[in-house]
Amino acid sequence: MRFPSLPLTLALVLVLTAQVRAELRVPASTAYLDPDPNGARVSKSGVTDWKNPEITVSWFGEIKKLGTLSASVSLTLPKDTRAVFKLRVGDQTREAEAVGSGEAALFSFGKFDVPQAGYVRFTLNSAHPAGSIDALVLDGPALEDAHFNLDPRRNAASVHLSYPVPKDAEVAAFYNEMTGVDDPIHTYYMACGFSRGYFGMQVNSPTERRIIFSVWDAGSGQTANNRSEVSEENHVQLLAKGDGVEASIFGGEGTGGHSHLKYPWKTGEPQRFVVTAKPEGTHTDYSGYWFQPEQKKWMLIASFRAPKDGKWLRGLYSFSENFSGNNGHLRRKALYGPQWIQTPAGEWKEITEASFSHDGTGKANRLDRFMGVERGLFFLTHGGFGPGFTKYGEKFNRPATGKAPEFVLPKS
Repeated sequence: MRFPSLPLTLALVLVLTAQVRAELRVPASTAYLDPDPNGARVSKSGVTDWKNPEITVSWFGEIKKLGTLSASVSLTLPKDTRAVFKLRVGDQTREAEAVGSGEAALFSFGKFDVPQAGYVRFTLNSAHPAGSIDALVLDGPALEDAHFNLDPRRNAASVHLSYPVPKDAEVAAFYNEMTGVDDPIHTYYMACGFSRGYFGMQVNSPTERRIIFSVWDAGSGQTANNRSEVSEENHVQLLAKGDGVEASIFGGEGTGGHSHLKYPWKTGEPQRFVVTAKPEGTHTDYSGYWFQPEQKKWMLIASFRAPKDGKWLRGLYSFSENFSGNNGHLRRKALYGPQWIQTPAGEWKEITEASFSHDGTGKANRLDRFMGVERGLFFLTHGGFGPGFTKYGEKFNRPATGKAPEFVLPKS
């Protein structure tokens, strides 16, 4: 009869399991590089080709419990190569010397105190050579309920505002204003989204910004990656475009007609957008107009004819997107509003409610995304690994302005 020993054995297994589970391995494929996001290579293999000592490697995580953390880095150095690394956690910095064996090895930086709950940055730097970095390895009581993104997709979550419109409403025009607050490279702020397209502004590089208006093809064009897969009868047609506007087709996320104007729109300066719909038979002509701040007049970006439609504007929304993950740790924020819709008879109606949603990345991997009301306008924020969280579907209301837009659009 040896049954009395079973509880002790089970207890030992549980303790060992708890110890194993306490360690957290954060892959280097989830890390970010500063000040140049292209200063080394980040891939599923980790951080490689790290030759510039001015480049730092950072991970971010939300720590919910106070206490201590033991931090190590798994890295590979050529045999007998020596390198000194520094790891900064909050305001604390520890140093460790690594001697290479030619294989991945774990190098400890000791313990760090976590004095308050919230997002914590773990920053690694080194003098040359740095070898290749495999993972940040953490242990300790402060890890309880901690949250890190362990997925190699490093983009901040895409976030959206959905605007309620009565199901039977006939919407001939959708007006919205948008102000970029924090707009690093690889940001697309979209003001006027609808069931067949989207209209907004983008940061493409340190020297190039764009105003973009696009309309999806019909049929398989809603999901196809290449327009050659979409029958010609489903293609949208370009009807007109404004001066300086470039027009083409797009693919990769559905297919359709694309147009953009290169223009250095300014951070902190409201941009005004309006999209119109003219249904006729089985097609609808969609046109995007933008107010040129310096010329102080409205201009046509483009007008597209969408086949197999014949309906007014519907499914109205706005969004903010980080379309390249190499700087997904930077905060993006924009203000949206006021929003107005116009009936075919010319009557303006103000929209003062919006609900929040996000993409799959925002479901569990990146929780630094939220919306709210500021200065009487809706705002969207994502990225930055800072405080703020909004539940999917949560509704917000902004104060009404009561002042309908007044303007005359140019002929398309």
